Amino acid sequence: MPNSAVFVPHFHWDREWYEPFQVFRHRLVTALDTVLETAESNPDFRFTVDGQMAAVEDYLEMRPENRDRVVALVGEGRLAVGPWLILLDEFLCSGETIVRNLQMGWAAAERLGGAMPIGYLPDMFGHVAQMPQILARAGIEHAALWRGVPGSVDGHAFRWRAPDGSEVRTEFLFDGYDNGLDVLLVPDQIGRALGEYAEMTAERWGTDPVLAMAGTDHNAPDPRLASWLRTASGEGLPITVATLDEYIRKHVRDEVTATVTGELRSHVRGNILPGVLSVRLGLKQRMAAAERVIDHAERMNALWSGRDDSPFLSLAWHKIIESTAHDSVVGSGTDETCDQVAARLAEAAQTARAVRDAALTEPAALVPSDGYLVANPLPSARRALVEVDVVAPPEGTELIATGADGSTYPVQLVSEAPTVLSDERMDASQLERVLRRIHRRELFGRLIDHYELTPHSLVFHLAEVPTSGPFDLLILRREVAAAAAAHPGEWRVLTLEEARATALVPVSVPASGLTGFRVTPSEDASGALLPYAPATATDLRLANGLVEVTVTADGTLDITGSDGTVLRGVGRLVDGGDRGDSYNYAPPAHDFLVAEPKEIAVDLLETGPLRSRSRVTRVYDWPAALSSDRDLRSAETVATPVETIVEVRAGEPFVRVSTSFLNQSADHRLRFHVPLPEPVNSSASAGQFAVTERGLTAEGGWGEYPLPTFPASTFVSAGPANVLLDHSSEYELVDGGSELAITLLRAIGSISVNIHPLRDEPAASEIPAPGAQDLGMRIENRFAVVPSAAGWQGADAVALAEEFRNDVLVTRGTGDAGGQLPPDETGFRVDGKDVHVSSIRRVTDDRHGPGTEVRLTALSDDATTVRVSGTFTEATTVDLLGRPISHAQAADELELALGPWEIRTVVLR
Repeated sequence: MPNSAVFVPHFHWDREWYEPFQVFRHRLVTALDTVLETAESNPDFRFTVDGQMAAVEDYLEMRPENRDRVVALVGEGRLAVGPWLILLDEFLCSGETIVRNLQMGWAAAERLGGAMPIGYLPDMFGHVAQMPQILARAGIEHAALWRGVPGSVDGHAFRWRAPDGSEVRTEFLFDGYDNGLDVLLVPDQIGRALGEYAEMTAERWGTDPVLAMAGTDHNAPDPRLASWLRTASGEGLPITVATLDEYIRKHVRDEVTATVTGELRSHVRGNILPGVLSVRLGLKQRMAAAERVIDHAERMNALWSGRDDSPFLSLAWHKIIESTAHDSVVGSGTDETCDQVAARLAEAAQTARAVRDAALTEPAALVPSDGYLVANPLPSARRALVEVDVVAPPEGTELIATGADGSTYPVQLVSEAPTVLSDERMDASQLERVLRRIHRRELFGRLIDHYELTPHSLVFHLAEVPTSGPFDLLILRREVAAAAAAHPGEWRVLTLEEARATALVPVSVPASGLTGFRVTPSEDASGALLPYAPATATDLRLANGLVEVTVTADGTLDITGSDGTVLRGVGRLVDGGDRGDSYNYAPPAHDFLVAEPKEIAVDLLETGPLRSRSRVTRVYDWPAALSSDRDLRSAETVATPVETIVEVRAGEPFVRVSTSFLNQSADHRLRFHVPLPEPVNSSASAGQFAVTERGLTAEGGWGEYPLPTFPASTFVSAGPANVLLDHSSEYELVDGGSELAITLLRAIGSISVNIHPLRDEPAASEIPAPGAQDLGMRIENRFAVVPSAAGWQGADAVALAEEFRNDVLVTRGTGDAGGQLPPDETGFRVDGKDVHVSSIRRVTDDRHGPGTEVRLTALSDDATTVRVSGTFTEATTVDLLGRPISHAQAADELELALGPWEIRTVVLR
């Protein structure tokens, strides 16, 4: 039986949710004003600011004059801030984003006097497997959380172990982060209520004091709280007021017996609200896109630019991290909140794109303007297919691509652009108006190569790269004015572009490196050799010697992998009703599944040799919505064509698949099915520095039905089916483990519903969210399918997922046309099986100066050796906050022994 209690005054602050950010911030300023006043008037008062610095930053932006007051309270240990920048949804962002969140939050807290060294994670919808290692490698020994803890934990603390063996002592907020509020309902009865609560939960506490979290969402504690507790302390259990850090470090035993390994996604003691994985698809796609662009920007800036654009990159990271909040990227807010999140992510991507493109302008200046620069963001050499705009060859002539070393490769034309951009007739008096369209030399987005001026005719010839020498707009104006005066009447103004085409070019790019090529006509392209078997296509079959796909009569795909493994019926679409909300899926009582199309058409789009593509169009009759009582799908249906593009590229051991349709139905869930050759009892998915294995069920026990829908970020694997992903997705093994189902769309109309068949209590107010229906939106998803009897490791899914998600970067050269292509350049190279490189970036510190930081993770149960090659003379191993651990001399190559699932960060100089 506990013999004392510790109250932790706090609030939980959702930065945006059922109101947009600025509305919540107005409340935040009032709440923190109250906290500061209370603390300064009562030396016994302590306050924990929810573990996230965003609340403090948002406050000080409005109250900059209070910074010194905040610093004073932090310095006295009475105001606990940090360590996170924001309380994130761990499954809907990358592992690298989690690390940057911790880094930026810790640094911001240090500027105010120091971060709370507790991994406080009070309201996340489950927790990733590698969080203990992330915390431990930042020097944080303790965590505190609520949702997702399995039923095997019967105390108030446990050892949480990551796949690599790292552990943190974890305080289990088993009654939530507001368990102290019920005790405070009647101020003059606190002593009695606390005694009853302590007795009711005694088995949890043992001899440790009761932890009473005295706070809730979006409100400061009552200023009289400390006074109430002083009075109650004399009437019953002794009471101490503390920060969360003080409770864990001063009042409880470090020795705990229960140990939990891996992710926390149990429903047994709290709702984990798994439907947020699939609602508002656009936010998940924008998050993945922003993370990808900023990763590329950091790599390009570190490797190929003489300019340090860290301020821009920090801004972009800050906006991405803000958007990871557990009521932001999850899409559980109002439409205006979600619109703001989407805009913030777009702004982050735009900022990062500017840095990326600026970095590439420097090496692009060494490439002739009739050539192209290709940059590889991955630290391994690769062959990639790039798409460029080129001058179309004369009839009977082919195109070839030539690299800097003289190697030639075939080119595949996939489309040709019209050459007549404008054909107008006008009176001579109007010719001057045409000239106003010209901006120095630009017209219709191209440049004027030359013009022909004859009586009653003006013809512009445009080119991407002019070859006719200087152009003088003033001379043109004078000549046109004279011709118009001399030849009145009707004139013809014709604007012609050189014949152009879209071409596919195979390129070989060094690790983290650069290469250049140019495309030229050739009357004999026989010397241009493809370094692998060509992609071929017939009406219903695509192949490339590594993988083969056949479109079947029902519009699904039979895919054969390089080892002969066959997956049949891939891409079966199943649409069902959804009467749930943004937090939880729920089928209507009388659901009706639509799995058979009423029409099927197949069109062959490209026949190779570099890329073959087919379009499969299936038309489905989907119910328009749910009935008024939400228990039945409506009889009214909407004919919805779903286009599936099936693509095979030369040299790739997977089939690319993309789906697209205009959503015209409400209240439904659409899933992409991959039938398995035989049932399986487990699956594995990659994300956040781990590949996590899961079974066919989820642990229940609270007020939420434990649907076994799970998150996947970069790939999901079930038996011989490996699906590479473009963004964080939701999946489930269905029909007893016989099919893998990936959610393409979940369309709902409310943040939360009060009566939910799979959840006892509302997750929020029943606020309409019509935008979450995605009505009138084009829904697009893309995957790649890799059949492999050897599972994800045998399929090399870690490396293939990186290639699928990270295209090479292509830009036009800006040097003198006709010049020599520069030689290839290699950046950093990383060699190692199942090793993920999550970051390559520029860093600097006052002691050691500039360097390049590389973060690697071994995604394997086995220890592995990794070699990092590049230009450097020393290597420093650092923790996840950048603090040095060890230092070694290394001449252009570093060998690292990584343990199973280990995250390692090195700085190379």
